[in-house]
Amino acid sequence: MLHKSPRPLVLCGPSGSGKSTLIKKLFDEFPDKFGFSVSHTTRQPRPGEEDGKHYHFISKTKMEDDISKGEFIETAVFSNNLYGTSKKAVETVINSGKICVLDIEMQGVKQIKNTSLNPLLIFIKPPSVEELERRLRARKTETEESLQRRLNTSIEEIKFGDEPGNFHRVIVNDDVEKAYRELREFILQELK
Repeated sequence: MLHKSPRPLVLCGPSGSGKSTLIKKLFDEFPDKFGFSVSHTTRQPRPGEEDGKHYHFISKTKMEDDISKGEFIETAVFSNNLYGTSKKAVETVINSGKICVLDIEMQGVKQIKNTSLNPLLIFIKPPSVEELERRLRARKTETEESLQRRLNTSIEEIKFGDEPGNFHRVIVNDDVEKAYRELREFILQELK
């Protein structure tokens, strides 16, 4: 970690804020500039997810073991599954000469601030909780109970996103093209 590599980018935002769409647009436009840090998870793959591409799927025992050995930068627990960013995943991207992009949750953001990575922190915010609920319902992937749980978490996350000093930039995603332009300008400005 001694060589001067560009600061990693951390994107955070509630489920349904459009984070993944914005990250995808960034990679489509700058395939050689950015690299995605693939997180680890102990949950089962969803249909269409590939190991090593969407996530590194790992057993709970192995992941707990690796965490205790200090191999993770940040970890979080969601619906009884562990999620985390390994040091190796970030180093792989940095060593390939790309800017490392991380998509992490609120718990992870708090942890990553205590590392030497010095990331650029960006919060993607939905226009409102009502709009967020509409987007999540439209996915039709949630039970009513899990939807309510997600919304409660989102309200906490939005509060955290709005707190001064937590993020370098907060982008409201009420229009994907507009949000992307703002994200792009901010990143390119910062990376100069």
